[in-house]
Amino acid sequence: MIRVVLPTHLRNLAHVTDEVPLEVGGEITLRSVLDTLEARYPVLRGTIRDPATLKRRPLVRFFACGEDVSHETPDTPLPDAIARGAEPFFIIGAMAGG
Repeated sequence: MIRVVLPTHLRNLAHVTDEVPLEVGGEITLRSVLDTLEARYPVLRGTIRDPATLKRRPLVRFFACGEDVSHETPDTPLPDAIARGAEPFFIIGAMAGG
């Protein structure tokens, strides 16, 4: 079981209040986590990734064990601490502006 932490606006959209526990089958990769999250909460489809290309939205970042993994390939395995549920996987809404 892995743990996913969403930004407040996505937690509100999905009607969750805290970490989202997910049972991800197979290898724990960015793609498998996001596929499982969107399958469990269909309302999140298109908010984190573009629905046509499945590429990360520009102002969304992913963090695993304190490292920004936003630019990793979708099939790169996430750290073991994420896969074991010892550390949460963070989805963060980035800030923009001047």
